[in-house]
Amino acid sequence: MTIGCNQNNNTNAKKSLTAADTTALDQKLEITNQQVPLQPKASEITSEWLAYITAQSEIENFRDYSVNDVILNAQPIAEIMKNLKETLPDSLKANAVEARLAVLLTNARILEQLSQQRNLDAKKIAATAREIPAEFNNFKIQLNELFQKTLEEFELELDKYEAPIDSMELPPARRSRTDASQRVSTNQRE
Repeated sequence: MTIGCNQNNNTNAKKSLTAADTTALDQKLEITNQQVPLQPKASEITSEWLAYITAQSEIENFRDYSVNDVILNAQPIAEIMKNLKETLPDSLKANAVEARLAVLLTNARILEQLSQQRNLDAKKIAATAREIPAEFNNFKIQLNELFQKTLEEFELELDKYEAPIDSMELPPARRSRTDASQRVSTNQRE
């Protein structure tokens, strides 16, 4: 039965595509090429996380997608983001990371719903599709922040290193002579 339903959905999608303005559907998404690089520790963990690798690959595909491509791939995109959220490794579990995954999944589901409407709105679909790579970058920022040093850790690291001696500072032997000569000159003025 599900096969028949999927065939009906595909037929309805094709009818909707022909009814919509084809020039708007052929427009490229114009996604920014800027990507957030992962820190080494985050990269090490994500390199073994299949759902992350799949999602990263799909996000890279967005650069070449037209609105029509997004419509046709909306359901798999939603599944990829759902899988990403459900398979989050324990070492990456944090409220901020999970919140970013929830936003990614929500945007993917909205995209899926928009792509299944009878009267397709190419502008809404394109706007929603553009948000997904941006949110994926935000997700990567949160992953990186998991491995950022805290202020206390940073201060401890700084304490390990002695500050270099200021070149303007006098050696202790000269300082005591200078202090003594200043006291003498002060006493002579009085």
